[in-house]
Amino acid sequence: MGIIDFKATKCKHCYKCVRNCEVKAIMVKDGRAEIMEDKCILCGTCLQICPQSAKTLNSDLNVVKEYILRGEKVVVSIAPSYMGLLKYKTIGQVKAALKKLGFTDVRETSEGAVLVTEEYTRLLREGTMENIITTCCPSVNDLIEIYYPQLVPYLAPVVSPMIAHGRLLKREYGPDTKVVFLGPCLAKKKESQDTRHEDCIDAVLNFNDIEAWLQDNDIVIAECEEEPFDRIDPKVNRLYPVSNGVVSSVLATEGRVDGYRKFYVHGTKNCIDLCDSMARGEIKGCFIEMNNCSGGCIKGPTVEDETISRFKVKLDMEEAIPKAPVAPKVVAGLMEGVEMEKIFTDHSPKDPRPTEEQIQEILRKTGKNSPADELNCGACGYPTCREKAVAVFQKKAELNMCIPFMHDKAESLANLVMETSPNVVLIVDKDMKIMEYSNVGEKYFGKTRSEALSMYLYEFIDPVDFQWVYDTHQNIHGKKVIYPEYNIAMLQNIVYIEKQDVVLATFIDITREEEQAKADYDKKLETIDLAQRVIHKQMMVAQEIAGLLGETTADTKTTLTRLCSSLLEEGSESEVR
Repeated sequence: MGIIDFKATKCKHCYKCVRNCEVKAIMVKDGRAEIMEDKCILCGTCLQICPQSAKTLNSDLNVVKEYILRGEKVVVSIAPSYMGLLKYKTIGQVKAALKKLGFTDVRETSEGAVLVTEEYTRLLREGTMENIITTCCPSVNDLIEIYYPQLVPYLAPVVSPMIAHGRLLKREYGPDTKVVFLGPCLAKKKESQDTRHEDCIDAVLNFNDIEAWLQDNDIVIAECEEEPFDRIDPKVNRLYPVSNGVVSSVLATEGRVDGYRKFYVHGTKNCIDLCDSMARGEIKGCFIEMNNCSGGCIKGPTVEDETISRFKVKLDMEEAIPKAPVAPKVVAGLMEGVEMEKIFTDHSPKDPRPTEEQIQEILRKTGKNSPADELNCGACGYPTCREKAVAVFQKKAELNMCIPFMHDKAESLANLVMETSPNVVLIVDKDMKIMEYSNVGEKYFGKTRSEALSMYLYEFIDPVDFQWVYDTHQNIHGKKVIYPEYNIAMLQNIVYIEKQDVVLATFIDITREEEQAKADYDKKLETIDLAQRVIHKQMMVAQEIAGLLGETTADTKTTLTRLCSSLLEEGSESEVR
């Protein structure tokens, strides 16, 4: 099971997730979107923008509850973004509320940030790396390892604060301790499962998980007693979640000026732009704080509360958090026995590349026979028709994702039906205004298509059946209708189309069949008339004979009359009604 669960039945072919995925890690198969886990950087955009909620996040909440139920030692590592996302009067109330849920202890992930800051300052002092990219954001790390492997040497070989803190807590509480990370980040779940440090974090929760759990237990954070965080004060390192927070922590901790220029970048698109620039060799001698989420880690993709402003949270945290560094002696004690190195590698996918001829063949299948036909509208999710063609070749996309092509195809097919169908096709709206009218209608009703489209149904035929179908939503099938003013007979099928709120009808010409039936009926009437005359003549003769023989003619007359009636009834079955 992936981190993001995909519900195929809810996918409605809108391609919004493909359009908004900056790395195009979503494939479309059988008309449904699927996340390609080996290419996904878990930015969470698809989770946030899906209009049908087809993508949901798999939660570790039940796993954590089971840990506590079994009586295991469970410690929370809470990301500093709690300061802007949870409602409390004092931060100690947060710790108290979480311990009421059964957690053994609650520690701030910022303690791990203290160790990471120390490693960053060491790299700056050594000055051996051409550029240094911070590695706190797992989405950024994946972006570079998967899509910009040439930039891997710029990634600081340092674990994230979450991993550093997990190792610190395992050292302090024992290796059997269950460490649960609590934060707003989606990608932290994947990071916790990374084989390079999969033994550090046992579960990952987001603030939605914890707020639901607190609510189920009738625990209100702001009503809890104060229970202070009594280990160390991370001080400036609590700023890690806000944009420029890592740089601020490094600047406050550095003992001397180094030779690197320092800046920060946040938001997926901005990170990609920077990576492109670095790949071109335009950036040298920089220490770069990169965060995939806009505004930093304050409000990650799992935060659903739209009333929370990342700008206000940033201002509040910068005002509340002291800019002082942690004392070197304290840092040294924390770092003892905690492995901080992480080796980053090339994780780029080896997708097959089509030849130019293959690209052109795919383009032709969607009606793009020349560059002028390549609209590059982006409706499919890909910025250009060529990129979409490449995706089709790689089986990440489908031909019918080209909306202009499918529209033209559908329109041409619809026009083909309307133009070539031998039957009259008619569509009317709730006001009986004609919305569509096939060309063959002129043959029967004397109205051209352009004329009919400006008319109401009642202007040339009786709309009663149409109105009844619209009002009742019950369909009429196979009803014979005579239009004497047009000298035609029609077999009428009328159906209500709920989605478009219109009524569609088809008229099948049965005039010839009805004329033949009437001719047959008239012939039978003629035959019956002749039979009646014969009967009458024969009865006169029979009466004379019967008078001589003394017999009755009643049985004979009854039989012959029944025969005539039978013939008449048989003819009436095909009579035009």
